[in-house]
Amino acid sequence: MDETYYAGAYWGPRKESPEECALRMASFLAALPGVDPSFACWFRPGRSRKEALKRPIEPSLTELEKLVVRGKDRVFEDLGFRVSGWNGVADDHDATGFDIQCGSHTDVVSNTCVFTLPGRGPNAERILSASVLARLMRETAIAWEPDWGVAMSHAHRDLVEPHRVQRAPYIGWVTYLSRHRGAVPPLPAPIRIEPVQDKGSLIILTPEPFTANNPDHVALAERARERMQQAGLLNPKSPL
Repeated sequence: MDETYYAGAYWGPRKESPEECALRMASFLAALPGVDPSFACWFRPGRSRKEALKRPIEPSLTELEKLVVRGKDRVFEDLGFRVSGWNGVADDHDATGFDIQCGSHTDVVSNTCVFTLPGRGPNAERILSASVLARLMRETAIAWEPDWGVAMSHAHRDLVEPHRVQRAPYIGWVTYLSRHRGAVPPLPAPIRIEPVQDKGSLIILTPEPFTANNPDHVALAERARERMQQAGLLNPKSPL
């Protein structure tokens, strides 16, 4: 596909200790190989590829807590912790990375879990599908309990951004909304709605790849957004 995609989850101020963030991280990393085989190993960023490959992220709670503490803001304690990872794939176009901000309890910096997804290659062919992106959003929601999340193309985001209410959730190919926002109303076919345990719901717009250059896809996303807006689900309750 010509478009590039990302997946992100967002939540407001939530004060959490390094141990609490490490527990979430451990659950998260344990679930990711079930999303896609290329998510089995992660490495801390380095000054070069060679250096990064010598810095694997160890999944034990002890090591993850050390990693979280290493990402603490050195000046402002309320900004929480930042952890980044890369899956070590040789082809940058087919690699995945994540960036997590957790434990922030200020409106200045939001808590996030954002994936940079592959653009082309064998991993991209698998990952850029409704089923895999839904699994990714599901596991992200279970581990981090965000307010909302979305997997969408950058082109679609840029298309809708001028009309978006500030800090309201995006509605993309796969969207997650926490249950505290309310019940998702019936939506037009082929949209699917799937529960995520007792935490919220996934809204999957199309089984085929969603592209911003398909006017039917864009119109479907807008109809879904309008219905959810009318139901009060898209109020800007989160800092993003």
